[in-house]
Amino acid sequence: MTDTCPVPPPPTANRPELLRHALRLEYLTVGWNVLEGLIAVTAALAAGSVALLAFGIDSFVETSSGLVLLWRLRAESAASDPKAIEALERRAQKLVAVSLGALAAWIAFDATKALWQREIPEPSLVGIALTSISAGVMLWLARAKRAAARALGSRALEADAFQTTACWWLSIVALGGLALNAVFGWWWADPAAALAMTPLIVSEAREAWRGEECGCH
Repeated sequence: MTDTCPVPPPPTANRPELLRHALRLEYLTVGWNVLEGLIAVTAALAAGSVALLAFGIDSFVETSSGLVLLWRLRAESAASDPKAIEALERRAQKLVAVSLGALAAWIAFDATKALWQREIPEPSLVGIALTSISAGVMLWLARAKRAAARALGSRALEADAFQTTACWWLSIVALGGLALNAVFGWWWADPAAALAMTPLIVSEAREAWRGEECGCH
């Protein structure tokens, strides 16, 4: 998480190229997460894995966040009024905050249900392979988005970068849970770890929602 919002930089000649780069990152985010979500949900249903199902649902939440940022960045590319861009920024930031809140709510519900009902998934090699690949992809995307957010001075893109980081955490948690369950039969490991992550995600959602009050103007 970040302690401060990125400060909007002065207009530069290469800002259009920075916007195109950010758009490419969001297109990649949306495309990857749609594919990842479909594979994860299919594998989860086949194995009866609640953790893998939560991971798949998270992929679709990340897709919604990517779509919000695509809307915001494309709108800025077509706009020339700084006040209009700022208004779009605030709206996009709130929508990203809602996405983060939905993500936290789903993880809390799914993890609590798994622990309460002692739902034990079957080993899933597909899930282990998918979460391993996703960890690398999400880490790279999060770093690239954070750098783009600082260059553009975009609080909404910064919030989206955190959500991608949260997806990286979930990839690690899901991978660990699937591996521990497959090797040791520790079914409770991944829902317990996922449940512990929800306060961090809720905190970041709250910061994103109140972004216009953080002294960035």
